[in-house]
Amino acid sequence: MVLLIDSSTGSISDVAFRSMFAARKSVFIDLLKWDLPVLEGRYEIDQFDDAHARYLIITDLDHQHLASARLLPTTRPHILDSIFPALCEGEPPQGPAVWEITRFCLDRRLRSAERRQVRDQLVTALAAHALETGIDTYTGVAEMGWLQQILSFGWDCRAIGEPLRSGGSLLGALEITITPNTPVELAAGGVWSPLSIHEMPARSAVNA
Repeated sequence: MVLLIDSSTGSISDVAFRSMFAARKSVFIDLLKWDLPVLEGRYEIDQFDDAHARYLIITDLDHQHLASARLLPTTRPHILDSIFPALCEGEPPQGPAVWEITRFCLDRRLRSAERRQVRDQLVTALAAHALETGIDTYTGVAEMGWLQQILSFGWDCRAIGEPLRSGGSLLGALEITITPNTPVELAAGGVWSPLSIHEMPARSAVNA
């Protein structure tokens, strides 16, 4: 199941939302040792988890997290322009049709075969969401190993600057162009794995 959660309005079952933030702590803080804030000792939540963020969350039937990604509007402060602008050769891409992919997270409980399947579902959900909502460009910051994977998916993706070392990691910035042909490109790359997206409102992340 793929949930699209818009944190600007309403509320949802806490299960999917809390499960996502707990998974982010497990992956980015416990495993990767990123220096990030932790809420209540359990959840990874930062200043960008506000009323303007969107979340794509893949869950099991009990709404437990399998994978997720956070989308940030580039018309507001976001990671590339606020923290890593030096990764871009010029100005970071910005505009109402440009959104930043952040916190791409695969649950640590997944087995190897499951990780590939769920990863493909999340990439597909990102492309499908863009096509449904008028997003024509995604941007992002990634460690080089992950960036190379993203570039290999088959979609129209390119690096937009030279990689730089930060905190022991080599990071690069990327830009993904989404067009009606993107599903065909992802299918050719063996990545397209369509699922229906269920839209759900969410309470503000800072109150999760």
